Amino acid sequence: MWPFSKWRTLFAPAPVSTAKLPLYLHNTLSGKDEPFIMPPQAHTVRMYNCGPTVYGRQHIGNLSMFVFTDVLKRALEYNGFKVKQVINITDVGHLTSDADEGEDKMSKGLKSEKMNFTLENMRALGEKYTAMFLDDLRSLNIDTARIEFPRASDYIPAQIAMIHALMDKSYAYTAEGGVYFDTAHFPRYGELGGIDIKGLREGARVAAVAGKRSPTDFVLWKFDEKIGWESPWGQGFPGWHIECSAMIRKTLGEQIDIHTGGIEHIPVHHNNEIAQSEGAIGKRPLSRFWLHRAHIQFQGGKLAKSAGNVVYLSDVIERGFHPLALRYLFLGAHYRTNANFSWEALQASSTALSRLAQYAQEDGGVVAETYRARFHERLNDDLDTPGALAVLWDATKDGSLSAADISATVRYADRVLGLGLGSVEALNVPVADTVSVDDLPAEVALLVAQREEARTGKDWTRADELRVAIAEAGYDIKDTSEGPEIRMR
Repeated sequence: MWPFSKWRTLFAPAPVSTAKLPLYLHNTLSGKDEPFIMPPQAHTVRMYNCGPTVYGRQHIGNLSMFVFTDVLKRALEYNGFKVKQVINITDVGHLTSDADEGEDKMSKGLKSEKMNFTLENMRALGEKYTAMFLDDLRSLNIDTARIEFPRASDYIPAQIAMIHALMDKSYAYTAEGGVYFDTAHFPRYGELGGIDIKGLREGARVAAVAGKRSPTDFVLWKFDEKIGWESPWGQGFPGWHIECSAMIRKTLGEQIDIHTGGIEHIPVHHNNEIAQSEGAIGKRPLSRFWLHRAHIQFQGGKLAKSAGNVVYLSDVIERGFHPLALRYLFLGAHYRTNANFSWEALQASSTALSRLAQYAQEDGGVVAETYRARFHERLNDDLDTPGALAVLWDATKDGSLSAADISATVRYADRVLGLGLGSVEALNVPVADTVSVDDLPAEVALLVAQREEARTGKDWTRADELRVAIAEAGYDIKDTSEGPEIRMR
């Protein structure tokens, strides 16, 4: 792990921008980009981020979620908002299937580590992997001291109370496997993401649970005679979905401003949260904004334990990469696009991070207003981090700016990006010799392809023009017998 002390001075909130450009965020609930505006008399943004299930170490795809929420928080603060951020820790109740089937993931973790099935061991297992998760966040320059991390197992009474409320209002019923939410009783079920609930119900079978009424009904309390807590309905443990609703209510209130998660949470988990929260409390919406991060792919395939493609932050560090090179890679793609991880892409990000840090080492200087405004515009356009990075690279190539002014501009933007560009560690990140064509920005890759076409056609004048265009984009190209060799400038 990279020591927390290295990043302590980098955690201060970003300075408030004086521009009036509103912050637009893509709201999954409406399917549109909407200006983020706080209600009258509200002073603090209440933000809940779906956190990890701590039955094992979190892979880099999981960690990308929290780099995204960290940038979101920094962007909110940049725009003058105060933020209360909560990331839940699921240490009980998450079944291996969203359809309430399969094994509890924490029980699965106990089995894999050959630990006895007790609540005490489950808690110990959760705390072990929670500590690793928090260490990884700090290594990625995320200030965990300014975030609340409630554990699901600490909120069992609150979850039971919410289930009670749902039973009293006829939103829930008892079946063979446990207590279930009756989605037919909530007409707006599936509203988030525009899920075709009618088609889903017609095309799916009801799970093999006696008394379960619909395939979209979900468990609120799962019966378990071997391990669990006592409840009015029998021993067991809460369903995965109810924990978030209960913890949101206890830590942030009955309604919040922003709720985030992965795109995989939209059809089931987050629609379930909305149904049970709004059903129990009687207020809507649960959250004014819903933001969802796309997946991180591994060399074009799914990055997930279930797919056998797993990379941990410890693997990144063991290969000699700085953790913030991974953060740069994440920021190089918009949060709503499927970013691709490869070791070549990480090497290119490492090189870019080191080179950009070189421009942030001068003292003095003033922030260049043109680039400050452009950076603000890109940031406030639904957190366009690739565009924001491009603005910084443009600033580094502006011959009208002094080295000190470039440094001040880069440092200013980094208070939101969180790349530690003013630190010695970022300056000393290893620089790659070459960059794969596959890891180039799309517009640069197109220039390279066009140049190869010009060379094949012996149009040397056009090839030279394209070489200049590639250089202006920040890359040098060398022709070899095996094809073009590309280096960052």
